[in-house]
Amino acid sequence: MSRTFLLIVIVALAVVAAVTGYFYYQERQSGVDIKIDGSGVSIESN
Repeated sequence: MSRTFLLIVIVALAVVAAVTGYFYYQERQSGVDIKIDGSGVSIESN
């Protein structure tokens, strides 16, 4: 394999990892928080 091909593969994997991380981060930001404690149950939406 040539160096150029290896570089392209590495860059493509890095882009895929970055995009996956971004979508995971966005998914974690939006959602519902359910908290159960001594004062009862609370449900909050982000």
